[in-house]
Amino acid sequence: MTWAVLLSIAGLIGLLISGWVRPAIAFVSLAGAYLLLGLVDTATLLTQYTNPALATLLLLLLVSLALERTPLLDWLSQRLLNGRESSATVRLMGTSALLSAFLNNTAVVAAFLGAISRQKRITPSRLLIPLSYASILGGMTTLVGTSTNLVVSSFALNSTGSELGMFQFALVGLPVALFSFAVLLWRARSLPHHRPEDTEDKLSYFLAADLQADSPMVGKSIEANRLRNLEGLYLLELEREGRLISPVGPEEILQAGDTLVFTGEVGKVQALQRFPGLKLFGHRADDLLATNLVEVVVSHESELAGQTLQEVDFRSMFNAGVVGIRRGGRRLEGQLGQIPLRVGDCLVLAVGNDFRQHRNIDRNFHLLSGSFTRPQLSRTESWLTLGGFGAAIGLAAMDVLPLFHGLLLLMAGLLAGRVLSPAELRRRFPFELWMIIGSALAIAQGLENSGAAALLAEGMQSLFAGYGVFAAFVGCYLLTLLLTETVTNNAAAALAFPVAWTTAQAFGADPMPFIMAVAYGASACFLIPYGYQTHLMVYSPGRYQISDFLKTGLPVSLAYSAGVLALTPLVFPF
Repeated sequence: MTWAVLLSIAGLIGLLISGWVRPAIAFVSLAGAYLLLGLVDTATLLTQYTNPALATLLLLLLVSLALERTPLLDWLSQRLLNGRESSATVRLMGTSALLSAFLNNTAVVAAFLGAISRQKRITPSRLLIPLSYASILGGMTTLVGTSTNLVVSSFALNSTGSELGMFQFALVGLPVALFSFAVLLWRARSLPHHRPEDTEDKLSYFLAADLQADSPMVGKSIEANRLRNLEGLYLLELEREGRLISPVGPEEILQAGDTLVFTGEVGKVQALQRFPGLKLFGHRADDLLATNLVEVVVSHESELAGQTLQEVDFRSMFNAGVVGIRRGGRRLEGQLGQIPLRVGDCLVLAVGNDFRQHRNIDRNFHLLSGSFTRPQLSRTESWLTLGGFGAAIGLAAMDVLPLFHGLLLLMAGLLAGRVLSPAELRRRFPFELWMIIGSALAIAQGLENSGAAALLAEGMQSLFAGYGVFAAFVGCYLLTLLLTETVTNNAAAALAFPVAWTTAQAFGADPMPFIMAVAYGASACFLIPYGYQTHLMVYSPGRYQISDFLKTGLPVSLAYSAGVLALTPLVFPF
């Protein structure tokens, strides 16, 4: 049974790296298997999902929904990008790092992402990687700066009976962040100048044709004219007498003079030759078409990830049609409705009039450009929200009131003041993260109960027996770093913690340096864009290649790792 448990962990890591299944499904399935095999009992399993540190993390993410809507981030984003590029980069990085120490770094990057994409002074590709990396460096300095630290705290509570302190991470994190910050500034100078798409580029996704008055298609519906299943093309919208009908439903009746706007593989114009009375034209509708284009990035919370536009019925879900899809610096071609979407994909949408009224916009997308704006809190609501959050953090830091208690009181106030609604909390509740961490805690318990943890401890001890406890510490850090680059940061922390804990026990060392190695290692995602959600957010808007992350991130990763490995044993002795 012991070896079977270890093989199941290896299989879990393989599944996460392959991306064949979502992390939540993989973790919950393995936890369920351990329950059926008797490695954990029902009471133990349910207890892991109500871990106090995990509950604190969920509360923090829900409270952040209100913090995201304060005008503070928008106000800052409009003032940080003035002056020379070098000074604007320093201000942007410093501000995002400072804010990310206390706010959800995804919200910080999302707020600045739109402002950077819309401004024309500085090429976005010169700013977006520094923005993402700086948010990581700021987030790793406090307990609430990144969900990873709270995940590690939940494991520490389960293993030691005590949570990690609010600023315990800053003892090593702050000097490491400053050192890495300097290296990042140096590498930011070599980032590419990738020109963002302008309106003409986006309109090149379109193919438009006029419907002649004598066409037999006049008076028939879209469905009856067989315009729904064209090879490589998709009927997106109609222009009729100066107004735009977007998106077009299958029951829409065509009229003489209609302009039919197609998207997809616009090179396959021959697909339209079989329709009598349909005449291609030039650029007369360009101005009108450009008025309803919205550019968005698929968020890490989105239910669209891994699914095609046809599978989710995108048109009905958002009252919008997808004009084009870009992944990194590459525009995807082919039949758009059959391309599986990924987190970080950039979509150009032609939206209907009620697009902004759809309540699932925030969960699925980060807005880059367009007339759509999210509702913001009033000045009074903003100050009360920020003040309440600051009070909860301050009281927790002074050990006056536990963070969970403070956030719970703040949540009650936000609900009572109608800043947040129960419906919004239901839509944005981080179910996947809750399932991953709760299941990971149960899996760790299964490792202990099966004897696999003891076997792992013996293996780590024999592996590093000739090199000492410091070498074992370095090995745990590098293992976590490797996992965070290949799977997700939270999954990396969940998988590496049991290894680090058993290693510390095998050497008879204080577990704290090993716990911190997991926390810092899980935030050390600087090499490729797929391991961290803020990297995916900037990947397509910056039109980056993976090589751009490697060239910038490798020196930062080396500096970060050297600082962590040198300072952690000094601050947290073995």
